[in-house]
Amino acid sequence: MVVDQVVRKGQQQPWVVPDDLWDRIHPLLPAVPRRSDHPGRKRLNDRKVLSGILFVLYTGIPWEFLPQELGFGSGMTCWRRLRDWNEAGVWQRLHESLLAELNAADGLDWSRAVIDGSHIRAMKGGPKTGPSPVDRARTGSKHHLITDAHIPLTISLTGGNRNDITQLIPLIQAIPPVRGRRGRPRQRPDKVYADRGYDHDKYRRKVRELGITPVIARRGQPHGSGLGVHRWVVEQGFALLHWFRRLRIRWEIRDDIHEAFLRLAYAIICWRRLTP
Repeated sequence: MVVDQVVRKGQQQPWVVPDDLWDRIHPLLPAVPRRSDHPGRKRLNDRKVLSGILFVLYTGIPWEFLPQELGFGSGMTCWRRLRDWNEAGVWQRLHESLLAELNAADGLDWSRAVIDGSHIRAMKGGPKTGPSPVDRARTGSKHHLITDAHIPLTISLTGGNRNDITQLIPLIQAIPPVRGRRGRPRQRPDKVYADRGYDHDKYRRKVRELGITPVIARRGQPHGSGLGVHRWVVEQGFALLHWFRRLRIRWEIRDDIHEAFLRLAYAIICWRRLTP
């Protein structure tokens, strides 16, 4: 049925890796020499396997149901490559190189950044999960995102019971040094906007020590502070991330596999900003 839909539409599907994206990813993939004594079955083409990984990311389909007719290889093959490439730092380096391209093209707004967290259900438990306070204590995880006006700068994964404010400083410090312009790489925005969940004078002081101006709503104040004019971009960021069906619910027991999907997803978002 999936194959019939692809043939009927007759158009480029999102999981088909475009040449422009592949040219950026291919140099980052680790070389795997073939053994001469016991070569075994020929290794499946990396580009086809990447298409299988993207198919799972876009559709949310279980690995074992990956359509063999599309030439992606088995779900286990795609799972192993995703794991190995994540351990080799491929997705992180891809994201950093795309941020550098965006910075060179004046596509990053360093005047402000916005931070927030979003709960997701974790169906199978595992590391970095916990009882969610907004989902009747069901097991869940949290995506913590910091973004500029449009581009996700970095993201982290924690248990669903972790307070947002505990990730404020780690998330800021996790922003990679962004090259692309003459001079020292840029790593810190001028201001950080956050909602009342981050209201604590100790953390305001820590943010200032990093050379950033905190703009955080205070508890007990009436709504209508005006921060929504700036904070909506982080909600847009979560909407773009959760447009990938595999990220709406955490199906992976291993946290590193879910984080690999997260890194790949926000790298794709950055790449789209570079593509007309």
